[in-house]
Amino acid sequence: MPRPAFWWTLAVLGTVLPWLFFASFFAQNGLSPVLFIMALFENGAAAGFSTDILLSIPMFWIWSFFDAKREGVDLWWLTLPAAFTVGLSLALPLYFALRETRNV
Repeated sequence: MPRPAFWWTLAVLGTVLPWLFFASFFAQNGLSPVLFIMALFENGAAAGFSTDILLSIPMFWIWSFFDAKREGVDLWWLTLPAAFTVGLSLALPLYFALRETRNV
């Protein structure tokens, strides 16, 4: 498995890159959660990607919960707010960074 620095780097990229798009959306449309959710399903392509991610997040949480118990990752729960505020692009590398950091 790659070293923790690799996962931390991906977590930073996984935060910054999506938020560039989110910031652009909010700058154009304001901070409307309803409008944001509607935009997630605006067309077939967006709806497909959104559905994939929205289904994958709880699956990842369930897996990471049990993996964290087995592997002794105390801060696994940080993936919950990470996925809510950014998405899997942050939550997944964050979990792997936490998992590998405890092994160093």
